[in-house]
Amino acid sequence: MVPLTGYADRFSAASGETITFHVSCQGAESYEAHLVRIICGDPNPQGPGIKEEDHAVVFAGTYPSRVQPVSLGSYVEIPHASALEGLRNFTLIATIWPTTPQGGRQGVITRYDEDGIGIALYIDKGGAGACVGTGSGEPQEVSTGKPLRARTWYTIWATYEEVTRTLSVGQVPLEPSVGADDAGTASTIGERRASLDTQGPVRIAASGGSPVTGHFNGKIERPTILGRVVSGEDIRATAQTLSPTGLVAQWDFSLDILSAQVVDIGPHGLQGKLVNLPARAMTGSNWTGEEMCWRHAPQQYGAIHFHEDDIYDCGWEKDFSFTVPKGLKSGVYAMRLTSGELSDTIPFMVRPKTGKPTSTACVLVPTFTYTVYSNNARGVTDDVYRERAAAWGAREWTTDDHPDYGLSTYNYHSDGSGIGYASRLRPMINVRPGFLYRTDPRGSGLRHLPADTHLFDWLDAMGHEADVITDHDLHAEGVELLEPYKVLMTTSHPEYHTKETLDAITAYIEGGGRLMYLGGNGFYWRVAVNSEWPGAVEIRRNEGGIRAWAAEPGEYYHSFDGQYGGLWRRNGRPPQQLAGVGFTSQGDFDGSYYRRRPDADDPRAAWIFAGVQDEILGDFGLSGGGAAGFELDRVDMRLGTPPHTLVLATSEAHEPEKFAVVHEERLLRVTTVPGVPLEELIHADMVYFETPNGGAVFSVGSITFCGSLSHNQYDNNISRIVDNVLTRFRQ
Repeated sequence: MVPLTGYADRFSAASGETITFHVSCQGAESYEAHLVRIICGDPNPQGPGIKEEDHAVVFAGTYPSRVQPVSLGSYVEIPHASALEGLRNFTLIATIWPTTPQGGRQGVITRYDEDGIGIALYIDKGGAGACVGTGSGEPQEVSTGKPLRARTWYTIWATYEEVTRTLSVGQVPLEPSVGADDAGTASTIGERRASLDTQGPVRIAASGGSPVTGHFNGKIERPTILGRVVSGEDIRATAQTLSPTGLVAQWDFSLDILSAQVVDIGPHGLQGKLVNLPARAMTGSNWTGEEMCWRHAPQQYGAIHFHEDDIYDCGWEKDFSFTVPKGLKSGVYAMRLTSGELSDTIPFMVRPKTGKPTSTACVLVPTFTYTVYSNNARGVTDDVYRERAAAWGAREWTTDDHPDYGLSTYNYHSDGSGIGYASRLRPMINVRPGFLYRTDPRGSGLRHLPADTHLFDWLDAMGHEADVITDHDLHAEGVELLEPYKVLMTTSHPEYHTKETLDAITAYIEGGGRLMYLGGNGFYWRVAVNSEWPGAVEIRRNEGGIRAWAAEPGEYYHSFDGQYGGLWRRNGRPPQQLAGVGFTSQGDFDGSYYRRRPDADDPRAAWIFAGVQDEILGDFGLSGGGAAGFELDRVDMRLGTPPHTLVLATSEAHEPEKFAVVHEERLLRVTTVPGVPLEELIHADMVYFETPNGGAVFSVGSITFCGSLSHNQYDNNISRIVDNVLTRFRQ
């Protein structure tokens, strides 16, 4: 694990609000924490370098070191199961869809403690198995000896009969396959009576222990406990029956899908809580394919997909807290942690109090995007990367080396399924100033927070005051949060948005606000949040789009809000409707330039180019070497670009073999734009248009754009253009 790291309980705080910090430190000595303001988080010596303001006078402290562990893996815990005490005859039943059946022991329904008391139904490489405790010595165990097939639905069960001391287990595929020997039963008679009355909890999808081990990979549906023994011939019918005879507990996962709880429809109300955010709204064994929305047929979505590497909240103890004092400047801050040679930096935003702006402009920090990308393992931490990081004094730790805190939604679970949830309640290794996203031959190789500090550094250097707010703030407070500002600026990559944030920005622009979209591939994916899981974001990667993974059929609707996921374009709200441009192409981390177009001389926009005579714009920069690169956005009137939009400049010289046009623009041998070859869609457009009530939008359509702002001591055509727009928009 990273020897010194931590996380904050929130992304932003205003004056009088408190933010808590949770730290794990392996150092022998205490660690120190003090406040800094982050101005520039780019360690590249060819740029401004790391710039920080020390605010130890505002906050500093020394705290004892302690190691706080991380427990990966999701499951259900039913903490109070006294209704099971005294039962001597059992039947445990579950319908399962295992994804790593050849792995080790994976609990399905367990109530088994470390003293060897209880009962468990599990799977392993030998198929379904069961055990009962004996109170001492080895447990009584039995296995079918029939390996399960991955991604196949089975009913599995275990029974125990006290009088005969018989423990039985069985499995049957719901759809048998020719030649597959994967159905069977087995029994064993114990030498002594089983010890069943543990005081421990019931767990679904995990075994026992502290920390909990034996996590199940795959889907589980309708786990059931009966207080009687059911014969093998009746098991399948019983598994599909609601409230069968002798029912003790039956957890119906199709109920309360929006919640963090699971509902027991049995007589004792043994409600359970989900741990580590497994995937809900998953198709069950009875899904017919006739209904794609779980809200319309919840009974067909009675499965939960569990993973051994799920993570929601590390659950670390609080180490210290910080209350934002009155008068602290809005901006990007961090707690700098040090212990001997060890160090870490936990960033957060100081925002103004609601309704009390300190500037006419604000920057929207894309914390949904930060969360979605948090701990993205990309396999780039090679020797060249390490040498550059060491030479520049960049962050040493990467998720490639330390997946200990869970990966990002751009990665896969260990069972091969896409990761659909991400949370800030864990160390976010790549959301740190000084973190290198990759080795960039022509620049710094930054993305997200470190790259976004290029804009904050420029604002500071140019003397532009701007408040800072986050996606989370905007989602919670809506357009009222934006209304006091004349200008709203985005950073390099505001890709992920909820309906609430998109509605707020749209209403702001329609009400006369001015938007400066200074990035690329923005407003692209729809995400959801849920108050039951504060700090988490959900993404369903549906249908089109450049996707890291593809959602399974029937699983396109969020479990967090019940709404259709995927691209905002698929939800009827293409980015062009908001910003005038939308995602068109993705390529290498390589920057090119814009070429000025005739619209730049239109009287409506000539002021944007005051002091700029150059035809070539942004052929320089710290992100890929140019202002137009990596991910590019273009105009498209069919998708909602306003007809009065002025295209001020268009990028060029992107090598077609290094760039891919987004999937949603591809048809059979042609593009969705009739008569336009694919390569002609590979460019970024810089645009301007007016909106109702005196509003306006200026968009640049490139992720690498802000990396060009500091070139030549901030005296360059990109810097001048942005300065002209911001100055005019403030008026």
